[in-house]
Parts: sequence; C-alpha cells; structure tokens
Amino acid sequence: MTTSNIPLFPLSRALYPDGILHLRIFEVRYLDMIKNSIEAGEQFGVVPLLEGSEVRTPTGKEVLANAGTLARIDKWDSPMAGLINLRCTGTTSFRLQASKQARYGLWNGQVELIEPDPIAPIPGALRASANRLGKLIADMQKDGTPTEAMPMCSPFRLDECGWVANRWCELLMLPPLKQQEMLLDRDPVQRLENVQKILTELRLI
Repeated sequence: MTTSNIPLFPLSRALYPDGILHLRIFEVRYLDMIKNSIEAGEQFGVVPLLEGSEVRTPTGKEVLANAGTLARIDKWDSPMAGLINLRCTGTTSFRLQASKQARYGLWNGQVELIEPDPIAPIPGALRASANRLGKLIADMQKDGTPTEAMPMCSPFRLDECGWVANRWCELLMLPPLKQQEMLLDRDPVQRLENVQKILTELRLI
C-alpha cells in the first residue's frame, strides 16, 4: 500500500511500532505541520537522519533514511505561543519511496507501509535480552518513575521477539545506518539476535 504526501519529521533517533516518543516542537516548519495533524487526527512519519541536524541551519543538509514509522499523537499541550509538547506512539513502519523538501524546509514523502511483525516467541538463546529489559522496567517502576515518563508503555510484551528488539533499538544509541537496517529487518528473531550481539558487546548482558 502506498500513501502520498505524508509529512515527515526527521530525527537523530528512530521510532518503532509501539514505541513512545516525546517531542518539543518549536520550529516554524513543524508547528504548522503538527497543528494540521492534530486538527485532522492524522499521523506523521518519523524518519532517522543519516546526515544533518534535527534543527535546521542555513548551511545544513538533511539526508533521510529510507525507512521510518508513523507516529500517532496521543497527548499534546501548548504551554506558550510557539511551543507544542507531544506524546506520540509509533504505529506502522514504512519504506520511504520518495521524499521532497518544501520551501520552508518541511519534508513530505511517499511511503509503502510494512506489514506488522509476526508474533515470534523468544528462544532460550535470546532470553538474556528480554530478561535485561524486564529488569530495566522493574527498576524504573521500583524507583517510582511516572508511567508518563517511562520510555515504553504497557503491555510489556517481554515474550515477543519483535517487541523486545524494538524497545532496545529505541533505547540504544545506534548509528544511523544501523537504525535504518533494524527498521527494514522484517524477521523479529533475527532483529533480536542482532540486538543481543550489541548488548553483549556493550557488556549490558
């Protein structure tokens, strides 16, 4: 399925399905985009930056990854003029087929939506990744971290490869090309295998 003219929000980090994203919108190009999304009840696309900065500069050049995830606006507020706070949830991943930057720097793209991950139980060899994530969640809850401030939301599907892999991909500071690779990897078991290798290299498990 291909959808035209999706507004895009380039970020230094990727958003994955079922992920939580908090944004502070202050650039003029995005204020109008977000206001339109709120009024129409429509989603926008979050795409990792391969090159460039999140905040537009006169000499900067933004290079977008060829994959991203649609973001649904769940909550928002505007504490002052020129500022909007958002809490979004990732819904559906997509391949970016084409993109174009408009006059004021706002990106739009033509996307091909990607089918959701099949449910894949976690094999014994990959349980360490799920257990470490479970401990992280338990520690945040024990420390009294407010639900709204947690980087993931319930239900905590610690028995599914795709969910665990996606949450780690959001938590880890992955290089841009690795983020793109993970977004396009449609095998949840393989994706978690790649995540566990990274966790092992970082001595987190």
